[in-house]
Amino acid sequence: MNKLHKTLIVLAAGSLLAACGDSPQDNVAPPAASREVPASATVSVASYTQFVASTTTSSDTEALDVNKVVPPTSETDAPAAI
Repeated sequence: MNKLHKTLIVLAAGSLLAACGDSPQDNVAPPAASREVPASATVSVASYTQFVASTTTSSDTEALDVNKVVPPTSETDAPAAI
């Protein structure tokens, strides 16, 4: 019974160590940030305002490419604070 007990302990320890291994799914790199304004941000005034409010200003990141962006306008919506 002593050998069986030791064998079970070794198998349990091996199973625990195998379970602590690094899985490839955890090492997936985040998608690269796009420098372009997404098309969904220019659908409406509200979506554009939400996009602008969600952007952060930082000297570490590259500026957005706004050369082709035409901000949406509305004659009926009230002005939104940014």
